[in-house]
Amino acid sequence: MTTTVEAPQSGPKPLTEGPQTRGILIALYGFVVVPFLAVLAAVPVAWGGWLSWTDVVIGTVFYLFSGLGITVGFHRYFTHGAFKAKRWLRVLLALSGSLAIEGNIIQWVADHRRHHAFSDQEGDPHSPWRFGSGFWALTKGLWFAHMGWMFSRELSNRARFAPDLLADRDMKRIDNLFPAIVLFSTLGPALVGGLVTWSWQGALTAFFWAGIVRIGLLHHVTWSINSVCHVYGERPFAVRSGDRAANFWPLAIISFGESWHNLHHADPTCARHGVLRGQVDISARLIWFFEKIGAVYAVKWPDRQRLAAKKLA
Repeated sequence: MTTTVEAPQSGPKPLTEGPQTRGILIALYGFVVVPFLAVLAAVPVAWGGWLSWTDVVIGTVFYLFSGLGITVGFHRYFTHGAFKAKRWLRVLLALSGSLAIEGNIIQWVADHRRHHAFSDQEGDPHSPWRFGSGFWALTKGLWFAHMGWMFSRELSNRARFAPDLLADRDMKRIDNLFPAIVLFSTLGPALVGGLVTWSWQGALTAFFWAGIVRIGLLHHVTWSINSVCHVYGERPFAVRSGDRAANFWPLAIISFGESWHNLHHADPTCARHGVLRGQVDISARLIWFFEKIGAVYAVKWPDRQRLAAKKLA
């Protein structure tokens, strides 16, 4: 299926703004391929003794900060409006999510809103069902949904899908600062590692583990929601016809609750995705904490009647 749909001048804005520039494509290759290779090299490097507790701590802090910036900030707040936030927290969530190096905030939100508008249908930017349902078609589709779509995509129309963020001066500033944020996310761990250990070896290993490997791991966890969670797993809640969103429990902890994907597509604005017994949702717990300290309000927590109406027998 094609993702570029032209709209008549008198109708709604077109889905896309055109292909990404050559500069963006070159940067994309660098920040996708290099962390991927680092993840592959992680086990033998660790086995060789080039992993310290300092690297683990720095990497964990950066993973939590950037990962929760994506799940709580970019996704549940900016994309779906699952709660309202004070200005300082809005800015913090936008900055922390940008550290994940998954793209500028406005483009990220536009892509994801478009995904929900056309989930697993024509117009979805990254459906694994794009090429069909046969074995090889789905194999190709899983690769496409996981990361292939980024290398041949038409940019989602921000004026159509994210006009609120385009009109927000804070978000436009952070969007424009993305290259500087990328630099800090990549080299910041090395600076911390070097200062803590006071050695170039500490800086180098922190750069590898807390910088490159952490970025690669978080990328593939996020992308797995687009690919794996639209093919495999349980579907306890009814979603729109054609939508294949499913729960995939093995990713629940490292994705901070994002892999309870079926409920999310059944009720996109809900602040909690893991609503059934035993479904750990770290992102929802953080939203709960922010609500308790008064940083967020008007949180859209699960509604029992709405959940019961969507629950499949």
